[in-house]
Amino acid sequence: QKAALDAFWTEDNIAKAKAQGLTPMEATIVASIVKGESNYEPEFPKIAGVYLNRLHKGMKLQADPTVAFCYNYTLNRILLKHLEVDSPYNTYKYFGLPPAPICVPTKACLEAVLNPDKAPNLYFCANSDFSGSHKFAVDYSEHLRNAREFQQALNKRQREQGK
Repeated sequence: QKAALDAFWTEDNIAKAKAQGLTPMEATIVASIVKGESNYEPEFPKIAGVYLNRLHKGMKLQADPTVAFCYNYTLNRILLKHLEVDSPYNTYKYFGLPPAPICVPTKACLEAVLNPDKAPNLYFCANSDFSGSHKFAVDYSEHLRNAREFQQALNKRQREQGK
């Protein structure tokens, strides 16, 4: 894995990271968060774009995978109480990047960080159709509508499975 990572960081890719305001390690950290967010590769550049937009605006990343990392990936669902965990990896509590990657990112995740979507999106949440895709939003009110729709679908699904 280390050899593959070292081979990835060509002069060109180092320059692309620098263009995003990142060192190779920082780009790897963002890519690990992208990997934690989704397995749906076509959206990796959009997810990377959201996190880079937040970083460049000085916002907290508020990345659920970093909270899951704090709990050794044992949570089925991240609840508000979990967002209070005191860890430098908790991007809901602390600004900036966590101190290290939260997993080993794939090459596709690294490439997404180096070539992110340029849309002004600041938010995203899982799609209520459970397809593995996401709904992206530029503003918080739009994000809250998307999140409410997903939560309602999730609650309905849980009720139906409980019958």
